[in-house]
Amino acid sequence: MTIIDAHHHLWAVDGGYTWLDDPSLAPIRRTFTPADLRAELSAAGVSHTVLVEGGRCDADEAAVLLGHALDTPSIAGVVAWADPVDLPLSRYRALPGAQYLVGLRAQVQAEPAGYLDRPDVRDGLLAIGAAGLAFDLVVRHDQLAEAARLARDLTDVRFVLDHLGKPAIRSGGLDPWRRDLALLAECPNVTAKLSGLVTEADRTTWTAADLAPYVRAAVELFGPARLMYGSDWPVCLLAASYRRVLDTMLDLLRDLLDADDAGRAAIFAGTAAAVYRLDTGTAGVESPRRNP
Repeated sequence: MTIIDAHHHLWAVDGGYTWLDDPSLAPIRRTFTPADLRAELSAAGVSHTVLVEGGRCDADEAAVLLGHALDTPSIAGVVAWADPVDLPLSRYRALPGAQYLVGLRAQVQAEPAGYLDRPDVRDGLLAIGAAGLAFDLVVRHDQLAEAARLARDLTDVRFVLDHLGKPAIRSGGLDPWRRDLALLAECPNVTAKLSGLVTEADRTTWTAADLAPYVRAAVELFGPARLMYGSDWPVCLLAASYRRVLDTMLDLLRDLLDADDAGRAAIFAGTAAAVYRLDTGTAGVESPRRNP
C-alpha cells in the first residue's frame, strides 16, 4: 500500500527552535536532517511526506523547508508558518522551491480564546484559501468549538486539523473532546490528521488500546476520505519510534476498517494527496497538481 506521511518536521538544533529548550524535550533536542528522514522512510516503506513548520514562528524558516523539498524527492509538500494577519505570501512565492508550498500554519494552540473569531485573522485565512493553500489548525482540544465556528463561516478555506485537536489521552478525556470534534467534523471543508497521539498519551506506558477510542471516534465522525496519517516525527520520538507509530496506526485501522481497503488507502495516501494537492507521481494515488 502506498503511504504518504502527511505530518513531520525537520529542524536544526541551533536554528531558532527555542521551544526545544524545555528539559523534557532533551531526547529530540538535536538536528534532524533530510538524510535522517530518508532513512526512516526507506525502513518503513513510506513513499512521500508533507513537511510542516516546526514551531520556529519565523518567516525565514520557509526558505529552509522549501529548500529541503527542492532537494529531497520524497518531500511532496511543505506547510510553512505564517501569521494570518501579516501574510508573507508574495515573499514565499518568490522562493526557490515555492512550487512545493501546499499549506500554511500558525501556532493557534498558543493563542487565547477568541483568536479564530477575530476579523483580521479571518481575513488572512480567506486570503490563504483564495491562494489555493490549505490551513493547518494546530489547536488544543478546548479550542475545537472555536475552530468549528471558523470552518462553518469560511467554507471556501480548506482546513486540516492537526493531531485530532490534541485530546487528553493521558487522563482519558474522551467525551468532551469527542463532542467538540463532532462539531468540526460537520464542516465538509475540514479534514483531520491521525497524528501526534502517542505524545498525548502516557509517553512511557502507552499502548494501542489507549489510542483506539480516539482513532475510532475520528473514523466515525470524519470517515476515511477526510482523514490522513501523519507520524509527527521527530516529536513522536518522545514516546515511540517512527516505525512503531506507523505500525500502531496500521494495526488499529486494519481492525477498525476491516475489509475497507479503499478507506485505508485514503487515510494513508489519498486524502493527503487530494487535500494538499500533492504531485507525487505515485501510481494509484489521485493527486491534483498543486497551484503554481
